[in-house]
Amino acid sequence: MTTPRTAASRPAPAVPVAVPPFAVLPGAQVRQALHGREKQLVELVEAAYRLHDAGDTVNPPSHFLRFPDRPTSRIIALPASIGGETPVDGLKWISSFPQNVTAGVPRASAVLVLNDHDTGYPFACMEASIVSATRTAASAALAADRLSAGRRRPARVGFVGTGLIARYVHTFLVGTGWSFDAVGVHDLSADSADGFRGYLEQSGAPGDIVVHDSAEALIRASDLVVFATVAGRPHIQAPSWFAHHPLVLHLSLRDLAPEVVLASANLVDDVEHCLTAQTSVHLAEQRTGHRGFLTGTLADVLAGRVTPPTDRTVVFSPFGLGVLDLAVGKYVYDEVAGSGELHVIDDFFHELNRYG
Repeated sequence: MTTPRTAASRPAPAVPVAVPPFAVLPGAQVRQALHGREKQLVELVEAAYRLHDAGDTVNPPSHFLRFPDRPTSRIIALPASIGGETPVDGLKWISSFPQNVTAGVPRASAVLVLNDHDTGYPFACMEASIVSATRTAASAALAADRLSAGRRRPARVGFVGTGLIARYVHTFLVGTGWSFDAVGVHDLSADSADGFRGYLEQSGAPGDIVVHDSAEALIRASDLVVFATVAGRPHIQAPSWFAHHPLVLHLSLRDLAPEVVLASANLVDDVEHCLTAQTSVHLAEQRTGHRGFLTGTLADVLAGRVTPPTDRTVVFSPFGLGVLDLAVGKYVYDEVAGSGELHVIDDFFHELNRYG
């Protein structure tokens, strides 16, 4: 004989959930949602760093897809989850094919998928090279501001590598109140250097534009140095080039030899993420067998736990956190949704009846 279930033992009725509509956001919409909002986006990225520091994120290691027949190329998967007031999960899938540049095509291409916090269903796929460049530039502008505290504010900026990231970083610096007496430019490609110079002239930002024929000349002439190259191994070997102790935004991660790293105060975005994949700080760890050369993280500086020195070269090496892409991507989605211009794909999810 079967004993009837009591009310307390019966399973609770399922809470109804709705599958979100699926939208595709092309690059034009992404750019429109982000254009001219540099200060707001830097604040957004700072908030994401603080959430990450508080443990309200999940940011697993990035996964690298490499190719034996194309050793300089890779595609990277950055899964992540971020909490806060508008929690969201997702994945950035970004490729880097340096040979594209010689054919006149940008090196990087990317998409970002956003997943609903409650159901796990993806609800958006957007063009993400702009998202990626934006979060990188916002992070760089935030670091430049906070890491220059206590020292004379840099008046001469130099860019080593003059692609999309360099352009976005300059835009974010100017958009958040920076002004420079001189802007230095160096690139192994003369065409790229000339193109970046043209962008600088058209931007109308103040400052003399100087194209340097060597990285050494640019570094020695700059108070703020931005590395945005495609270098796969260190090509900056001499600590003496940094004797004037500039602030260095080492965005491309693999330009500096361990000797330069070890002679500097080093800040990263996330220790475990950054000390991997043969980055310059990873090579320094392999050289020394310890991590004592790290001063801390950018979040440590934001929270007041670490004060960057003013009498040493300070190097910020951000590996790039997927949670920043999610924060910027969710911002884009909300802006476009609020405008009523989402491109929704009707019936994208077809098999929604469990039993057919």
